[in-house]
Amino acid sequence: MQSQRAKEIAGSPTMVNVTYNGTQIYIQHVDEENETARIYPLEHPQAEQSVPLTSLTEH
Repeated sequence: MQSQRAKEIAGSPTMVNVTYNGTQIYIQHVDEENETARIYPLEHPQAEQSVPLTSLTEH
């Protein structure tokens, strides 16, 4: 996923279907410099992690 699109999704009030390794996630923050996103699985909000933007898929 491109950083601009990830930022749009993170700032959107509408839930967008994005997955990481097949799990639906929520994007909290996008770090354009490092091309990573701070995410968590929808069913496990406490399981935050930083992942490469390229590993995110929009459906």
